[in-house]
Amino acid sequence: MVFMLKDKKIGIIGTGNMGEALVSGLIGSESTSPENIICTDVRKDKLESVNEKYGVATLTNNIEAVEISDIVIYAVKPQIIASVLKETTSCLDMSKLIISIAAGVPLAAIESCLKKDLRLIRVMPNIAAFVKESASVIAAGDNATQEDIELSMAIFDSMGKSIFLKENILMDAITGLSGSGPAYIFLIVDALADAGVKVGLAREDALFLSTQTVLGAAKLLMETKEHPGRLKDMVTSPGGTAIAGIHTLEKGGLRTTLINAVEVATQRSKELGEIVTRNFKNNGCQ
Repeated sequence: MVFMLKDKKIGIIGTGNMGEALVSGLIGSESTSPENIICTDVRKDKLESVNEKYGVATLTNNIEAVEISDIVIYAVKPQIIASVLKETTSCLDMSKLIISIAAGVPLAAIESCLKKDLRLIRVMPNIAAFVKESASVIAAGDNATQEDIELSMAIFDSMGKSIFLKENILMDAITGLSGSGPAYIFLIVDALADAGVKVGLAREDALFLSTQTVLGAAKLLMETKEHPGRLKDMVTSPGGTAIAGIHTLEKGGLRTTLINAVEVATQRSKELGEIVTRNFKNNGCQ
């Protein structure tokens, strides 16, 4: 799918951490060339930095960037996306693919703001995009085509792996799982490191071993495609150390706690999405 991007001008509106992760991924994977990327930001020093680092075009004028782009990616903070959409809406039409990665902003809110038929895509990446290991989920608006979905996947595969979600109402569940998930894993790694210190390891060694263990376990799951229960059984020998540790984790309710965490985060995402949509309709884009 990478070849699909070669002749497309990609405008990235907002070149913060996630915006720069996109630039880095697209150029590093050779999905497109620097001359096909236009970045905007209010911070001139940030634009100078990405220009020097990646050789991309930079502008401070969002309207100008949108006008010359085939694909427009809104990578601004949720608090300001309404004003940026309002600023640029006159330049948007069905000839352009519009992608939003603004966290917690539903497609319904964007549609209520733009008030026109557009090829809309919403993407939920996660923080691992900074190391090109994002788990990104793509949801499409009513006017988005199959090619639009494939273009979006080509873009976000450059900074990790992506999947397409047919039911965009499940984006709250995605937020609760893969969007918030890195925070759960960081907490688990931190706890494992504390455990290592308690049993006598140096903090630096304990943290390294905990991190590498999580990385290795995840890679083993991805590459073997085995069920996690099957891999767990490979580690747990009868009467051994691993099964003794798992018994304690089960007694402590680890599995239930993680399920509850995803469920609560999903519900909170729904609540925040409803607030954002209501604010867009009432204030953001009037």
